[in-house]
Amino acid sequence: MAKSKKKRKAKEVEVVERKSFGFFQILLAWIIIPLMFTTAVVLIIAKVADVNVFDQAKEWTSKIPFLEEKKPDEKVEGDLILEERVISLQAEIQEKEAQLFEVQNELSQVKDSNETLVIEKEKLNEEIEQLKIEQSESKRDFKEIVSTYEQMSAKSAAPVITEMGDAEAVQILSSLKPATLASILEKMTPEEAAKYTSMLTK
Repeated sequence: MAKSKKKRKAKEVEVVERKSFGFFQILLAWIIIPLMFTTAVVLIIAKVADVNVFDQAKEWTSKIPFLEEKKPDEKVEGDLILEERVISLQAEIQEKEAQLFEVQNELSQVKDSNETLVIEKEKLNEEIEQLKIEQSESKRDFKEIVSTYEQMSAKSAAPVITEMGDAEAVQILSSLKPATLASILEKMTPEEAAKYTSMLTK
């Protein structure tokens, strides 16, 4: 009994396997093979007719609404706004760079100008120092000249002073002591004495 049950089950399994195998055979024989054959024939005909099947398929699928591809040159409004913003920022950066370059040029010019002014100032200071030295030497020389005239006799000094230019003569006479000045003026002619006295009072 157990053996017959086992035999029946084995036969049933075999029948089911045969039926399912038969269905796949039918599917393969009646649908898949003819479909593949038809596709091959269509591709050969398209090749002979110089038709690009893949381009045609793309064109047909692009007309189907849910399969339609977005063209690369089509831009979303948000993308356009972002692109405009980027362009605007790039223009602003270029403007700022130009301003920075201009400011750097101005700073460079100011720096060069400052250096030139410092050099000129140093030169002027040197000239001032030189003039001070010359002035002090000139004062010392003038004092020595005045001292010499004070030591000279009035008779010798008067003719020398009258031979000088008026400005130099007045400068020396105004620096002499009053007693020496009086004795020198006494030794001059009245006209010369009057002229120098008039100049000394101005």
